[in-house]
Amino acid sequence: MLILKATIISIGNELIQGRIVNTNASYLSRRLTLLGIDVVAHIVVGDDFNDISKALDIALRLFGSNIVVTTGGLGPTYDDITSEAIARYLGEEYIINEEALREVKEKYESRNMPLTPERIKMAYMPKSAKSLQNPVGIAPGFMVSRDNFTIIALPGVPAEMEGIWENGVEPYLKRFSNRRLAETYIRLIGAPESTLAAYINRYVRGKNNVYIKTHPKGHETRGPINDLYIMVSTGQETDPSEECLKVCNELIDILKKNVEGLLVEGECICNKSL
Repeated sequence: MLILKATIISIGNELIQGRIVNTNASYLSRRLTLLGIDVVAHIVVGDDFNDISKALDIALRLFGSNIVVTTGGLGPTYDDITSEAIARYLGEEYIINEEALREVKEKYESRNMPLTPERIKMAYMPKSAKSLQNPVGIAPGFMVSRDNFTIIALPGVPAEMEGIWENGVEPYLKRFSNRRLAETYIRLIGAPESTLAAYINRYVRGKNNVYIKTHPKGHETRGPINDLYIMVSTGQETDPSEECLKVCNELIDILKKNVEGLLVEGECICNKSL
């Protein structure tokens, strides 16, 4: 079963200065995970050519990512340098993408606004880039593919990033992942996380397609509450929800039998991925 790996690179001085909360990384991580793609790293850098290059190198060489998603730095201002930084990293010409230029031109002309150099700037991309239409704002995203990786560049404005992702990126990525996921949450009340851990650790051992995690919501000794997360992955030929249901029921049965006073809220209802 092919498992794709992804790194998310969030670009912008406003992020590293703490002026903006990085909700884009959270959104993209969730969407990639539901596609059956493992997110291996989040990287945040400022608007700097060298730092963006280093981040791309870390993602592709150190983490071995097949997919790199960048957000931010595609706008009209002097510090929007992401597209040029990617072109430099790949050793490609940085040129006007005609499809992107048509999109930008049409949007400004529809508002009776002239096509200034700053607006044309948003149509510049690496030479081999495929433009990705922005259904919400102005700046297009783009995608550059090589034999073993794809770089996807998206705007930093969350609504624009999500619009391009859902319309242009997600349908593309769905074709490459042959992995299916199912997941569920169960609330466990009355047992410390450390008590649950002994049984969960033994149960999950050797199950490479199963991920189980407890998330404490109460106090470890004074009223313990833990949300239990279960995720099961399978190939395309297997229904992951059936495997997830089996794992959930088995584990809950083990915990009920061995942990005195444990209360379980919720049922083993497993939801499939995208």
